[in-house]
Amino acid sequence: MGEVVDGKRESGRAVLGRTLKFLREQAGKSLGQLAEETGYDKSYLSRLESGERLSKVTVMEDLDGYYGAGDLLVRHWQAARFDAFKDQYKEFMELEATARVMWKFSLGVPGLLQTEDFAREVLSGAQATADSGEWVEEQVAARLGRQYLLQQKPRPDVRIILDEAALRRPAASSQTWNDQLLHLEAAAMWPNMTLQVLPFSAGAHHHMTGSLTVLWQQDGSAVAYKEGNGCSRLIEDPDEVLRNRLSYDRLRDLALSPSDSLKFIRAVLKEHKHHEAHP
Repeated sequence: MGEVVDGKRESGRAVLGRTLKFLREQAGKSLGQLAEETGYDKSYLSRLESGERLSKVTVMEDLDGYYGAGDLLVRHWQAARFDAFKDQYKEFMELEATARVMWKFSLGVPGLLQTEDFAREVLSGAQATADSGEWVEEQVAARLGRQYLLQQKPRPDVRIILDEAALRRPAASSQTWNDQLLHLEAAAMWPNMTLQVLPFSAGAHHHMTGSLTVLWQQDGSAVAYKEGNGCSRLIEDPDEVLRNRLSYDRLRDLALSPSDSLKFIRAVLKEHKHHEAHP
């Protein structure tokens, strides 16, 4: 991720910060001038340069444009975002970033399909404390950054099965939930996305305690990743990966078709709007 400095690997966040400072100084700008010309707070920009803070990727897009740096800062940001995650998850994310085919099952709305406000509400839950606002914002930025995977060229082929529970546990904010449902409706129509709903009527199933992801690389190699009950595991053994692929196939057989799943999402959205109009 980073360069080796004095025998130690420099973090991606530190490399990004050093690049930000270099571009600013090369442009002959002070932090105050940069803040005035970009509209970003001076202390915020300073913390980005010192590697203390991870921004949203849109900030890097703005600064790339400001400096005429192409996508240099965005590419450094994509490496720096790994610093926000635990080691095993970093390994999974590296594989996810290069996967050509992704199959996912989730009990809740997965990070790849969360809106910013919904992600912030999820991440501001029981694990957050009164003084952890900055941690939450960094996690939101990192989570939204993963969604770039769905836009990269060539675009990966993605299939996501959502348990109906994901659509029955709304956000606390009515507007946030409305926007999240609209986003799911839009995602279901993306050309590289197959979105299915596993309804409660399908009954009990073997992934009721967590999520499952199966990834295929361009060379045909595959891994599986499971999360649940506070634990996560990256699976690379071919036999075990195959077992998880077959278990995913069984979930897909139980799920609604893509077209019926879209109708289901729209029905939930209609119910939500009706409830808000007639509380």
